[in-house]
Amino acid sequence: MKGELDSSRIGFIGCGAMARALAGGLVTTGVARDRIVAADPFPAAREAFAEAVGAHVVEDNAEVVAAADVVVIAVKPGVVADVLSAVDPGVAARPLWISIAAGVPLSALEGALPKRARVVRTMPNTPALVGEGATAYYPGAAVTPADLAQVEAVLSAAGWCWRAPSESLLDAVTGLSGSGPAYVFLILEALADAGVRQGLPRDAAQQLATRTVLGAARLALETGTHPGALKDQVTSPGGTTIAGLERLEAGGVRAALYDAVRAATERSRALRGE
Repeated sequence: MKGELDSSRIGFIGCGAMARALAGGLVTTGVARDRIVAADPFPAAREAFAEAVGAHVVEDNAEVVAAADVVVIAVKPGVVADVLSAVDPGVAARPLWISIAAGVPLSALEGALPKRARVVRTMPNTPALVGEGATAYYPGAAVTPADLAQVEAVLSAAGWCWRAPSESLLDAVTGLSGSGPAYVFLILEALADAGVRQGLPRDAAQQLATRTVLGAARLALETGTHPGALKDQVTSPGGTTIAGLERLEAGGVRAALYDAVRAATERSRALRGE
C-alpha cells in the first residue's frame, strides 16, 4: 500500500505513542522520513517522536497542516475540538484528515473543520505499537476513493484495518478490539498464575501463557480455520483439554466475554451521549 503515499507528506498532530507507532510503521514500509512531520506542545513528546521516527518535529500545529497532504489527529479526545478550531480554515480545507482520537464522532470532527473537509474517523488499538494493530475506520461524505486508498496505506502500516459499513459500529469495535487487549492481558495473567499454582516457575509460566495465546492467534489467522474447529482439533474424547474446557464453561467464561464486549460497547455509546 506504500505506493498510495509515494508523493504525499504525512503530518501528525500529537506525538504520543500511537502517533509514533503509525509514523514508525510508515517508515518501515518505505515512506521517507523527510515526508513526515509532527507537532506537539510538549518538548519531551517531540523528542521521543524524533528519536523513534527520525522525522521533523515542530511545536505549532499550523506548520503541520500547512505542510502535509494527510494529517493524523493523534491527541486526547477532550482537546480535539480546541485543536481543530485553532487551525486556519483556509489551510484546513486542503488535507485529508484521519482521526485516531477514540470516541470523537464524525459530526464533531467535521463540525470543527471547514465545510466539505475530507475526514475519516478510526478506532485503533494498542497492539499497533508493535505493528499488530486492528483498526476500524469510517469515512465522511466528502472522502474520495483515492483518499480511502491513502487511509488504508497509513493504517495498515501499524497492522490490519477494516472499513466499517456504518459509523455506529465503531462503538462495537471499541468494545471488542479497542478494549480487547485488556481482556487478553487479564487472560494471560490468569493463565500464568494458574501455571504457577501448579508448580511452574513464574518466568516459564508467563512465557508458556503468552506464546500459547500468540501461537493460537497466528494459527487461526494463517489457516483461516474457524476457532471452534481449531478447538475441536485439540480436544480428544475424555482427555485433558475437554476437562479444562468443561471448567471454563461452568465458570461462565464465554458469557463473561459476551458481557465484557457488551458493557464496553454500551459505555462507548454513553460517552457520546447516546
